[in-house]
Amino acid sequence: MKSPEPTAIDIDHQPGHMIRRLHQISVGIFLQEVGELGVTPVQYAALQAVANQPGIDQRTLARAIALDASTTGGVVDRLETRGWLLRRTSPNDRRARELELTPSGQQALREVVPAMLRAQEQILAPLSDDERQSFMRMLARLVTENNALSRAPSDAALR
Repeated sequence: MKSPEPTAIDIDHQPGHMIRRLHQISVGIFLQEVGELGVTPVQYAALQAVANQPGIDQRTLARAIALDASTTGGVVDRLETRGWLLRRTSPNDRRARELELTPSGQQALREVVPAMLRAQEQILAPLSDDERQSFMRMLARLVTENNALSRAPSDAALR
């Protein structure tokens, strides 16, 4: 079977392009809703993961939110600079850094969550309830079954 001519390919019918566009839209909506709180989607994910598992080490956090170790380090640095995260050496492994939200970080997360939830609602607003459930089920399947192909696989995708 012969491949189509490059000029005959409509990028708006390519899943990768549409997923990239949806990602751009979701980040835009998130930032619009979160506004002056000044938290990025990745920073929110890190804060939420640490809140869900206090004492999580930086390496496990990276896998939980599907980031490479150096990017996670930068995110943790910024959150620590803002006074939202406390990083300390693990008593069990001197090489590991355990993370915990500070009271200021807990307050920031409480303020961000309603905006994050509004953003999620807005992203899915064009879909009916049944379509939302189907979309989320299919999205989870694509992420889970393609997780190993990621440059930063997530442990969460395996659950």
